[in-house]
Amino acid sequence: MFRAAVPLSIASALLLGTALPAAAQDAAAGQRVFNQCRACHTINEGGRAGVGPNLHGVVGRKAGSIAGFRYSASMQEKAAGGLTWDEATLRAYITNPKAIVPAGSMSYPGLRNEQQLNDLIAYLKQNS
Repeated sequence: MFRAAVPLSIASALLLGTALPAAAQDAAAGQRVFNQCRACHTINEGGRAGVGPNLHGVVGRKAGSIAGFRYSASMQEKAAGGLTWDEATLRAYITNPKAIVPAGSMSYPGLRNEQQLNDLIAYLKQNS
């Protein structure tokens, strides 16, 4: 009994004293998640805009900056206010677009799965 209790207590101490690792980002898995976005967006360099703008190079890009794409008034307002698509703003927007651009035209309800979100961000970064 004593032998079993010692390893169990050590394991418990290790588990309680160590933080869980952050979920890894997997761009290949993110490409599969991006399939949800393909109905409205392309991501190839120089690609056409669809219902939504082309997302190649989106990470680090100023919001509302694709020439010739007709952005909603709300997105234009956010762009004028300096919104830039870094990882944090993309994460918030993809999770709940209406929380970032309340009257925006993106009809996507949001991606709530944390691992899929991490993977999608990795894929967007890979294509930026």
